[in-house]
Amino acid sequence: MNDKQQVTQAAALVMVAFAASRVLGLVRQMVFGVYFGTGAAMDTYTAAQRVPEALFLVIAGGALGSAFIPTFAARLAQHDTADAWKLASAVTNLLMLIVLPITLICIVIAPWLVRVIIAPAFPPASQLETANLMRVMLLSTIIFGASGIVMGALNAHQHFLLPAVAPILYNVALIGGAVVGGVTPLGPMGPALGMVVGSLAHLLIQVPGLLRYRARYTFTLGRGDPGVREVGLLMAPRVMGMAAQQLNFIVSNNLASRLGPGAVSTLDYAWRVMMLPEGVFAQAVGTAAFPTFAAQAARREFAQMRETLAATLKTIIAITLPATVGLIAVGQPIIALMFQRGEFDAASTRSVAWALAFFALGLIGHSGLEILSRAFYALHDTWTPALIAIVNLLCNVTLGILLPPVFRNVGWPPHAGLALANALAVLVEGGALLALIHRRVGSMRGYGLPRQLGRVALASTGMALALGAWRALAPDAVLIQSLGGVLLGGLVYLGLAHLLDIHEIHQLIHSLLTRNR
Repeated sequence: MNDKQQVTQAAALVMVAFAASRVLGLVRQMVFGVYFGTGAAMDTYTAAQRVPEALFLVIAGGALGSAFIPTFAARLAQHDTADAWKLASAVTNLLMLIVLPITLICIVIAPWLVRVIIAPAFPPASQLETANLMRVMLLSTIIFGASGIVMGALNAHQHFLLPAVAPILYNVALIGGAVVGGVTPLGPMGPALGMVVGSLAHLLIQVPGLLRYRARYTFTLGRGDPGVREVGLLMAPRVMGMAAQQLNFIVSNNLASRLGPGAVSTLDYAWRVMMLPEGVFAQAVGTAAFPTFAAQAARREFAQMRETLAATLKTIIAITLPATVGLIAVGQPIIALMFQRGEFDAASTRSVAWALAFFALGLIGHSGLEILSRAFYALHDTWTPALIAIVNLLCNVTLGILLPPVFRNVGWPPHAGLALANALAVLVEGGALLALIHRRVGSMRGYGLPRQLGRVALASTGMALALGAWRALAPDAVLIQSLGGVLLGGLVYLGLAHLLDIHEIHQLIHSLLTRNR
């Protein structure tokens, strides 16, 4: 099996697991909608997540994985298995020494974080509840730290199943916590406790994978190990880049808290719907491609890496452009079908649909980042994505301040301006990384990226016309408008993709079918 086939086959497996996880994520949001809607309780829960998520993603999540996997994979490529596991042990131990004190400090200063940084415009009672929720959620950060390293080690072994199942268990725990919180006085504290239980399940489900690859834990800090030093050097700029990305969410939360009750949770619902195709497809492809990128870079096979990268980007284009059209065209009936019950009313549906339409404009940027950033990390270049992430932050903050008043003046919901700010900023970030990757792996001219973009845009335009006609002519029933629109849009796009020879779609479908026989 060549590298492109390996990535496609692995991506197909991960997509199935990621799809299951994302479906459960939607079920989780549905449960949240039933019991909490877009009211103050959901605002407090959403705001309380910001710091725990930021800590995990900055220190123990994406930052560590992007630095750890290339170094770990390089030792595996050199058949140096014993030293690879010593590296994993040292990085785990050092991580715990960093995460534990930071987490404890955040637990102590949680009220100040909420009052000054996260939600300054919340009422005092909501600020207090947000701080209490945050303190519980922060416990999961410690567990996720270890789980992130285990996930990276298994992915470096080209083992994707257990790491992909882990988020499924996490979502199951959150759903259980939300139900308990909704039917008892616990309220949003229920899913906060579910987050801690889910993080533990996220770690434990991956332990059999460690046993399969005969992992060996060593009580060491890796003094004198050049691999540990390399992980640290690679991680430093990645921490900066991830911090910039997480600051985007914190700034948006801060600004949204000033737009009235429900704005914070409305944006969160829309964001999670938009991230469904990104999570199922782009994250799956990126997760599957990263070890291959890392191995090719370690062997200095830059021509092969360039070919793999181009093929992966063409697949992303073929998936995300039609997904963008679908989210905009039938977003409102989809949201109504998923969430409009209980505390989530028709006004909530309209508010979320506005935000979703503008978030969706950045879907191709978010998806491209999943691939392009991993290509840089495989080349042991974490500085370039970090610096470009700061550009994203500056764009998002500037536009996030400017656009909501503009939207309000033209009669549009101001929170949708925050969604557009996010979309424009990520498109700038993705375009910059695409322009800069040529300097590292060579020009991708001749691989057909512009032609792919044109063909997919043409097929997506045909899909948009079909969906426009459907919304105008189909019965005004949520089930028919949503599921019928999704089915019609998918069939129209597949037909046009066949006529325009967008063969990446055929390859992906074939891999999904053969993988699951």
